Amino acid sequence: MSKSESDAAVVPATTPEPGPASGPTLGPTPGPESTAAPWTAPAPAAPLAPPAPATPFAPSVPATPSATADAPAAGPVPPPAADPWAAPADMPPPVDPADPATPQPTGWAAVTPASQSGFQPGFPYPEAPTRTNGFAIASLVTALFCLWPLALGFAVVALVQISRRNEKGRGLAVSGLVVGVLSLIVSLIAFIGLAALGLDEERYGDSRRGPKGSVAVNDLRVGDCFDQPPLSPGGDTESSSVYWVRVVPCTAPHHAEVAGTVVLPGRDDQYPSRKEIGDGAEKLCGPVRDDYALDSWLVPEGVDGYYYYPSVRSWMAGDRRVTCTFQDERQAHTGSVRTDRTKLTQAQRTYLDAVLAYNKALFAEPEQDVDEAPAKYREWAKTMAAACRKEVAELSANGIDWPEGARAKLIELGAIKLDAANAWDVAARTMDPAGLEREVGKADALSAKSGRTALDVRRALGLSTGEQAADIRV
Repeated sequence: MSKSESDAAVVPATTPEPGPASGPTLGPTPGPESTAAPWTAPAPAAPLAPPAPATPFAPSVPATPSATADAPAAGPVPPPAADPWAAPADMPPPVDPADPATPQPTGWAAVTPASQSGFQPGFPYPEAPTRTNGFAIASLVTALFCLWPLALGFAVVALVQISRRNEKGRGLAVSGLVVGVLSLIVSLIAFIGLAALGLDEERYGDSRRGPKGSVAVNDLRVGDCFDQPPLSPGGDTESSSVYWVRVVPCTAPHHAEVAGTVVLPGRDDQYPSRKEIGDGAEKLCGPVRDDYALDSWLVPEGVDGYYYYPSVRSWMAGDRRVTCTFQDERQAHTGSVRTDRTKLTQAQRTYLDAVLAYNKALFAEPEQDVDEAPAKYREWAKTMAAACRKEVAELSANGIDWPEGARAKLIELGAIKLDAANAWDVAARTMDPAGLEREVGKADALSAKSGRTALDVRRALGLSTGEQAADIRV
């Protein structure tokens, strides 16, 4: 029978020599084939001898049957060595608690080593919520009634209290918070929409809200001179709401004068855009102003054309009127810019009608420089050339009783106008920006020359030359 292999050296255990039974000896535990001697009381222990010098440690090799058979017969087999760690002989043998026949202990003896008694540290489960937070309920209720300031406040308070007090209602508070935010957004959209619809200060409001002597804008009549209340600082006069004005005599200082009213086309259920209103008002108010102030030289410097148009609410109510005015926001003027046709002679009316198209074309000069908008200047040059020729043709018509002092000046004016028309034709055909600017300058010079001659014609016809008191600003 082979032995197991091991890297450690195998040292056979020493067999004690037989001797008198003087006490327990240390040796190998008898194998399975050993016969234990009957239990006898241990002899009195001899005094322990000093230990022998230590020998190097070597693993013990259990005895094998072959090794036992080969060992020489010895005397009587000594009793097994006593276990120094064994329990005292007077201690009862251990009992098995699982054995039903074993009596079960009572009292403190019933506590097993694995049991716990007394206070044990740990982390208990939180107490289950017992009630719903009142602010959570209030948050959802106020949110449903669109009271978003209260809903948001109640929701925040509820979420804080629920965390601290371990209460129910977190879902209600979150719902109230969400609905409150949505209510806030809807309120803002509604406010912006109402402001856009013109529900601010209406210019067509009740005239009784204004001071004494004021009237609503849509109650103004042709020829009225008036002052409007100051607009908000930095306000845009083209888009600010004005619903009442103060009417004053035209002989007193004033800022505006009514030339007439026009009606804008459009659907009753659709309010036009600002651009549509502006384009329509300018197109319709232009002829009204020209007819009212036929002699443009009676219009003081700084006075421009303005208009008042209906608000959304007035438009939906069927109001389409636009009030066309002359207005100067900075300076006050005395007198009227109106031309009384009943007081004009035939020669005066003919001259003013003839120069009307030229004056309109002259005031339509592009605002940009020539090099910035060459195409616009070429188009303007065509308009100026046509206006010059039209004026000459009307002033040369037969059947007009011209005063003797005006006839020679009219002939001179016609010759300058034709030269200017030819210069405008050249400018309209010039494609080079630098050349176009040069030709426009030549045509402008001829127009300025015609203006000095026109001053002599107006003086000869008895028309305004800008020297009358009504033309001077106060």
